[in-house]
Amino acid sequence: MWKARGADPEQCIGRLADIRAIRELKARYFRCMDLRDWAAMYDVFTADAVMDMREDIRNLVRSGIPVDPAGGLIVGRDTIVSTMRGPLEGTVTVHHGHMPEISFAGNNVAHGIWAMEDRVQLAEGAPFRRLHGYGHYHETYVRGIGSRWRIAHLRLSRLLVDFD
Repeated sequence: MWKARGADPEQCIGRLADIRAIRELKARYFRCMDLRDWAAMYDVFTADAVMDMREDIRNLVRSGIPVDPAGGLIVGRDTIVSTMRGPLEGTVTVHHGHMPEISFAGNNVAHGIWAMEDRVQLAEGAPFRRLHGYGHYHETYVRGIGSRWRIAHLRLSRLLVDFD
């Protein structure tokens, strides 16, 4: 974990810039998902990113939401983005991330935990009309080409899901 006390001022400024860039990256993830901007979503992930939604999928299946119970571990940016499109077809979503905890494991790797909340207005024919979820995103970020941070690993852990 990075500590500011006693650190070189240049290093502190660099870490603060990294934290800001990671926060903006996560904001872009939420915006791209809610606006269905799939072209821009590609730039959020590393090419070999992993999205682990297995826990979330199990909870949604138990609740009667029509999702593939065998899905949830998605490997590769192309597969992640194409897989996100299907379940969101015909829905309206609002995603928020709050209170990020960001730590660094070197100059080019960081970890984050974000409290999250989402509202999903489900497509016609779904067993529920709306979903309101709460939980945490657990992520690993990698700084790559052009010094840009991207999501390398994402796991969603929901604490509560309300349906109406």
